[in-house]
Amino acid sequence: MSSNTLIVEPNAQGNKGVTLITLNRPKALNALNSEVLEELIAAFAAFEADPAQLCAVVTGSGEKAFAAGADIKEMIEKQSAEFYLEDFFSNWTGEIVKKVRKPWIAAVNGFALGGGCELAMMADFIIASEHARFGQPEIKLGVAPGMGGSQRLTRAIGKSKSMEMCLTGRMMDANEAERANLVVRVLPQDELLGDALKTAATIAAMPPMAAIANKEMVNAAFETTLDQGLIMERRIFQILAASEDKQEGMAAFVEKRGGQWKGR
Repeated sequence: MSSNTLIVEPNAQGNKGVTLITLNRPKALNALNSEVLEELIAAFAAFEADPAQLCAVVTGSGEKAFAAGADIKEMIEKQSAEFYLEDFFSNWTGEIVKKVRKPWIAAVNGFALGGGCELAMMADFIIASEHARFGQPEIKLGVAPGMGGSQRLTRAIGKSKSMEMCLTGRMMDANEAERANLVVRVLPQDELLGDALKTAATIAAMPPMAAIANKEMVNAAFETTLDQGLIMERRIFQILAASEDKQEGMAAFVEKRGGQWKGR
């Protein structure tokens, strides 16, 4: 797809089944404006629709920022009624979180602030460089998070630390983010993208339907009671047990060979 604000690379760097999406507004520290939103939604829709692409990685161009928040210049003149009538920000969660069933990873290479932090938290997990910085500084602008910052951050790191960050606007460095379980690991800057692509390639090599099912199971743990979650888990397991990939996977295990997946 052609894009003014993104670089989209299917089978990125020779990794079969892995799509790399790079936010490409380095002069604006990859700030998220409406054009980025529209093109990111289109990129994810293309990724989701392509059966050959099985896992995605999102990162930022340059070394300074993943995405340093929403583009304030675009919002400064917008009035409250416009935000409300447009249901501003709703497309992010609707089109990127709810409609993207395939796994995707955020490779955070620098500042991930405001909307940038919220975008990273929409990913299935985050891998960070040692230079990464996370924060929800909206209070300094007289507003509050609007794309899930108060909700996903609290679920990831707990009430106290999330409350402190939202009320003070301070940034969390990569090592603190790892200790707080916001990110899965921290790497040197020059190793970040390679590690993220390698991890995505590992996921892309798994049975595709099982990858989607495992993602749905883990996400359900945040939305259901334990009993409801356990029922959902069993039902999905039982559905997967009828798949061709289950037959192939168990046969490959017994025969000590790699599986040949069909995604059904």
